Amino acid sequence: MTTHTITVELGDRSYPIVIGSGLLGGDFDLAAHLAGNDCLIVSNTTVAPLYLDRLTANLGDSAVESIELPDGEALKTVATASMVLDRLVSSKANRDTTVIALGGGVVGDITGFAAACYMRGVAYIQVPTTLLAQVDSSVGGKTGVNHPQGKNLIGAFHQPKIVLIDISTLNTLPDREIQAGLAEVIKAGAITDITFFEWLETNMPALIAREAEALAHAVQRSCEIKAEVIAQDEREAGRRAILNFGHTFGHAIERCQGYGEWLHGEAVAAGMIMAAKLSGISDSDVDRLHKLIDVAGLPGSPPAIGAQAMLEAMSMDKKVLQKQLRFVLLDGLGQAVVTSDYDESRLRQVLEAAD
Repeated sequence: MTTHTITVELGDRSYPIVIGSGLLGGDFDLAAHLAGNDCLIVSNTTVAPLYLDRLTANLGDSAVESIELPDGEALKTVATASMVLDRLVSSKANRDTTVIALGGGVVGDITGFAAACYMRGVAYIQVPTTLLAQVDSSVGGKTGVNHPQGKNLIGAFHQPKIVLIDISTLNTLPDREIQAGLAEVIKAGAITDITFFEWLETNMPALIAREAEALAHAVQRSCEIKAEVIAQDEREAGRRAILNFGHTFGHAIERCQGYGEWLHGEAVAAGMIMAAKLSGISDSDVDRLHKLIDVAGLPGSPPAIGAQAMLEAMSMDKKVLQKQLRFVLLDGLGQAVVTSDYDESRLRQVLEAAD
């Protein structure tokens, strides 16, 4: 399979996203991207037994240490990030140490956050092993941990030096994790690229079947879309917020259900349908989105949380400005906007579906 490289254009902080199959195990010289000779690989108890040795082979003669975190969204906390920071301190890591995230979105977010904090910022690398992390969370420099009052409320923008995506790691993912990642793939098409959305309508069965060429294209196009948006708005002052389509509702679902009960992608899938209905787009466009989400094996409606609980959870959304809720809505499939101009009666109707 051909290796593809996408560049996230951020001036002197630009970095490559390298996508291929079989890149772990020594076939890619990751040591060339380290800030110095020392590195700390951060993984978890699920991923490390599968891929830690293979990643170490990509680092040549570098001085490699590792730490395994407990697994799960519920453990994406300041306390878990402190485990990484404590290890950096105990190993007397310097500013030329590189921290490497090996795992899914939780590992990537915690690792990036710890790297942003340690000595006011050291280099880090993303090696995502889940579909959701490969198409979304590993790219763009958003790092952070959850707070009981909201998802990702504590964090920093800190761009990686490189994102190394080996799609063969998807072979070991449970079906539910593949499906959760497909939510972010669908989102990428829904917000900016109707042609990609149409490709997904045709190729979703191939993605569910984990056909390598289909997965590689989905990962590549999703990363291209995200890279284009980030290059225009790195710190989410405006356009980058469209990447949060479905997330205002989705994050509220995650918080209300308890982190980890619904996977992030599952919550985003239901959130995208809620956002599409709030948008007031045609019933046919809502139906197309709903059908694609259904074929992907994802939920198209929220759990029975209750309208008031959802509204209270959404009040802590990071897009809230001057106490005013803002949503990522659609003018049509492939056309997302960020706005506080929405129909409040329609919002009530959408939220009441969570009762």
